[in-house]
Amino acid sequence: MRILANENFPRDAVDALRARGHDVVWVRTDCPGSPDREVVWRAEEEARVLVTFDKDFGELAFRAGLTTSAGIILFRVTALSPSTFTAKIVAVLESRTDWSGHFSVIEEARIRMTPLPHRK
Repeated sequence: MRILANENFPRDAVDALRARGHDVVWVRTDCPGSPDREVVWRAEEEARVLVTFDKDFGELAFRAGLTTSAGIILFRVTALSPSTFTAKIVAVLESRTDWSGHFSVIEEARIRMTPLPHRK
């Protein structure tokens, strides 16, 4: 999977995803301090699923109409320990192949997927 991990995504999860063969670009090391709009643009240009803990991406997608066809995944889960947290992130990302075109919210006990609006 091609992934763009937002700046707030944990290093352990980035490392674990890379170790499992995923192509992960991490905002924190590749383009630190990038505005959210640029992060969405990069995800679109590079056909990467954007993974984040930042709720502002929902606002950008649905109110501002700034989306990526590769999908946006918002994690809304709490961490019990770094290893448990990382394992949960990896398991959720690998549990599906239909992230494209959706704004997905990952909660403790469910995944909510909403189709992203088409670009104008």
